[in-house]
Amino acid sequence: MNIECGTATHRSGSRSSWTPARSLGTSGTKESMATPTDPTTHTGALRARAEEHLRALAGDSARLREDQWTAIHALVADRRRALVVQRTGWGKSAVYFVATALRRAQGAGPTVIVSPLLALMRNQIAAAERAGIHARTINSANTTAWEETYAEVAQGRVDVLLVSPERLNNPEFRDRVLPALAAGAGLVVIDEAHCVSDWGHDFRPDYRRIRSLLHDLPEGIPVLATTATANERVTHDVAEQLQAGADRANTLVLRGALDRESLRLAVVQLPDPTARLGWLAEHLPTIPGSGIVYALTVSAAEETARFLREQGMEVLPYTGRTDPDERRSAEDALLGDRVKALVATSALGMGFDKPDLGFVVHLGAPQSPISYYQQVGRAGRGVDRAEAVLLPGREDVQIWEYFAGLSFPPEETVRQTLAVLDEADEPLSVAHLETRVDLRRTRLEQMLKVLDVDGAVRRVRGGWIRTGRPWSYDADRYAQVRAAREREQRAMLDYIATDTCRMEFLRRQLDDFEASTCGRCDVCTGRFWPTEVGTGRRRAAADHLDRPGTPIAPRRQWPTGMATLGVNLSGRIPAELRAGEGRALGRLTDIGWGTELRRVLAEDAPDAPVDEHVLQGVVRVLASWEWANRPVGVVAMPSLTRPKLVEDLAARLASLGRLAPLGSLSYRTARGPGARRHNSAMRLEQVYSELVADPELSSRVARLQEHTPGPLLLVDDVVDTGWSLTVGAALLREAGAPEVLPLTLASSGG
Repeated sequence: MNIECGTATHRSGSRSSWTPARSLGTSGTKESMATPTDPTTHTGALRARAEEHLRALAGDSARLREDQWTAIHALVADRRRALVVQRTGWGKSAVYFVATALRRAQGAGPTVIVSPLLALMRNQIAAAERAGIHARTINSANTTAWEETYAEVAQGRVDVLLVSPERLNNPEFRDRVLPALAAGAGLVVIDEAHCVSDWGHDFRPDYRRIRSLLHDLPEGIPVLATTATANERVTHDVAEQLQAGADRANTLVLRGALDRESLRLAVVQLPDPTARLGWLAEHLPTIPGSGIVYALTVSAAEETARFLREQGMEVLPYTGRTDPDERRSAEDALLGDRVKALVATSALGMGFDKPDLGFVVHLGAPQSPISYYQQVGRAGRGVDRAEAVLLPGREDVQIWEYFAGLSFPPEETVRQTLAVLDEADEPLSVAHLETRVDLRRTRLEQMLKVLDVDGAVRRVRGGWIRTGRPWSYDADRYAQVRAAREREQRAMLDYIATDTCRMEFLRRQLDDFEASTCGRCDVCTGRFWPTEVGTGRRRAAADHLDRPGTPIAPRRQWPTGMATLGVNLSGRIPAELRAGEGRALGRLTDIGWGTELRRVLAEDAPDAPVDEHVLQGVVRVLASWEWANRPVGVVAMPSLTRPKLVEDLAARLASLGRLAPLGSLSYRTARGPGARRHNSAMRLEQVYSELVADPELSSRVARLQEHTPGPLLLVDDVVDTGWSLTVGAALLREAGAPEVLPLTLASSGG
C-alpha cells in the first residue's frame, strides 16, 4: 500500500467564520468541467475554482492548505478514494464541501455523507446551507420527512445527503433507497472513519457495513474518509477497507501532524472524589470561556452537574439518558454561551463544533490516550488558548474494567445465537432472542450487527434471520483487540504519570511522525495547577457526595416472549401486583457512595453485616423518603451470596424504625435461581420459578395488615435487572400488602 503523506501548514485566515454564499447550482446544472478530461479540470483552473468555493464557505481570507488541495484534486480530477487523517479544526469538512461544489458543477449527483451523530449533522447542515449548499439528512429523528427527502434527491435538488450509519441496515432504506442513491452519488464521504475499524477507540458495528456500500459503488464515484484520531494500525485498516470493490490505484492517505497549538494540557492528581469535586467548583469559574466537563458514567455526570449548580454555576448535564430535545437545547445553550459548561459523558463526542470552546476538563480518565485526544480536541479550534485538564480518580480502572466486560461475546454464546436463528422458521426480534440467548439487549444488538457485517445474519422486516453463509469465530483477532485495549489503558496511566511533554505523548500514541515537545503543557512549562481546595468548597463537596439515595424505578411491563420459557406472563404488570418506586443508597458507578459500595459488595468481600457508616446512610435514605404512607414492616430478599448482610440489614432497619420484622422470602430449592442471568427475560424466568413467599411469611404479612395496614419495605443488597424485586413485590402484594417499597444498598445502573 502506498501511503502518501502531505504537509498540512496553517494559513492565516483559514478559521474565518462562515458567511452566506451564492447558490452553487444545486439543481444539478452542468458547468464547463463535465468530464475529467476537460481542460478546466487541470490543476490551475481547478484550484482557482476550489479556492473560490472555499472563500464562499469560510470568508475572503481563507486559503486552501496543501493537503486540502491534494485531497480535493484526487476526488474531483482523479475520482480516487482518499483517507484524510488530520487534527480537529484542520478543515476536513471544507474538503468535502468544496469537492461537492465542484462535482455538482460537473453534473454529478449529490454527496452522500455517512455521519455518526445528530449533533454533527445539525452543524454540518447549518454550515452547508449558509454556503448555498442544499443539505438534507435521513436519521431516526426525522422519519416523517424521509419521503420528501427522497423526492428532493430524485429531482436533483439535494447537494448533500447526510445519513446515520444505523440507516445503512434499516431494511427499507437498505433495500429501497440505498442502491439507487449509491449508484447516483457524486461523492461518498465517511466521516469519523476510525469507527470503521475494530482496532479504533470508538468502533461501531454499523460502520462496518460501509465496506459493503463501497464494494457496490459504480466505478468513477470518488470516496473520502476523514478522521482526527487514527494511529498507524487504524489508518492501514481503514485504507484497506476503502479499497473494497475498487479497481483503481491504492487509497490516497493524507496524514498530517496532530499538534493542537492552542491546547494547554495538564493533569491534577487529587486524593479523593471530594477533593476533585471541590477543585472543579473552585477553579472552573476562573477558566475563560465556556466548555465541557467530561465524566466516565451517566451517574457521575448527573451528580457533578447537580453539585456545580448548587455552587452557583450555570451548567447542564448531557448523557445518553438525557432526553433528545433536552440534549439539543443543551448543545444550543453551550453554543450560545448561555451556560458555563455541559457536564457530559462521551455521548457528547464526535462532531460537536464550537470553535471558541475554552476548556475541556475530565473528571476521571478515558480508557485510552486516543479517546482523550479526541475529546480534548473539542476545545481551542478557534481561540489562541484553551485548557485541557485531567482529574484522574482511583476508581477509573474499575470503571474501565466494567466497560471491558461489554466486548464481543465468547464463541459459545455466538454459536447459540446462530443455532436459535437456524431453527426459527420466521424472523426473530431481539426481544424473542433474549429468551434464548443470555445477553443484555444492547450487547445482543451489537453482536447481531457484527454478525450482519460478517454475512452470517441479516436484518429484515420483523427481526433477524440466518443467511446460511458459513461463519468462523475469529478468536485470535478478538483476543488481539482486547490486548490492544489493555495496552491503551496502561498507556493512559502512563500519560497521567509522565514527566515528559504531554502533547508529544498523545501524538506518539497516534503515531504522529512529527511529534515533538509542545512547550505549553504543565510538564513543559513547569506551571502546574494548584491542588489546594478551600475549606468551604471541600465541605460542600463532602456534604453533596455524602447525600444518599437514588430512585429505583418499578418495572411496569413483562418482557416479550416469556411463553417461550414456559412462563405465562405478558403485557403490563397489573397495578395490584406492581412494586412502588424504591430507593438505593447509591449507584455502584457514583463518585460518592459508589466507592464505598463497590468495596462492600465486591466479589471477594466477606459476607458480614454492613458497617455503621453504610447503615446510617441507609437510615438517612429512609428519613428523606417522601412516601405517602409510612412502612409498617420489613421483609428481606433471600441471598445465596450475602445472606448475613441482607438479613442483618433488614433486622437492624426494622429495629431502628420500629417496624415489624417479617422475615424473608425464600427459594424453592437449595440452589436457588442459579448463576445470575444478564438479560431481562432469562433473569425473570430464573426468579419466577424459584422465588416464593412461604405460608408462614404470607400469614405474618396478612396478620400485620389486619392490625396495622401499610406498605412493606423489601430489602436487598443490589438491584440489577430489577426482576427479583419485581417478583418479590408481586408475591407480597398477593399476600395482602397494599404497597411494596424496594430498598437496596446499591443500584448497578448508570
